[in-house]
Amino acid sequence: MDLSTLSVAQLRDLQQQIPGELKRREKQEKSNLIKDVRDFVRARGFTMEDLRGEEGATKATAGTKVRIKYRHPQDGSLTWTGRGRKPKWVEAWLANGGNLDNLLV
Repeated sequence: MDLSTLSVAQLRDLQQQIPGELKRREKQEKSNLIKDVRDFVRARGFTMEDLRGEEGATKATAGTKVRIKYRHPQDGSLTWTGRGRKPKWVEAWLANGGNLDNLLV
């Protein structure tokens, strides 16, 4: 398509049509891709649900509690698993010359 032959009005009209056409084609391409993947999986003796089952198995462990590794010696409600940023009470303990090993549970 030679855009140089179009008028400004025709170019603006074309510009307005492009987002809708892109959306329609992306939707069609996605649908075709899903069909191709299903066919690929089916040809190998599996179903899409079989593949999703593997994914779900790893998600089952998400949200499990991590065991407490450190506890404040005077206030038992202050605990830390040892993951992530050190809590302020641990930072204060270390700043006052304390040893992290003394807080181990």
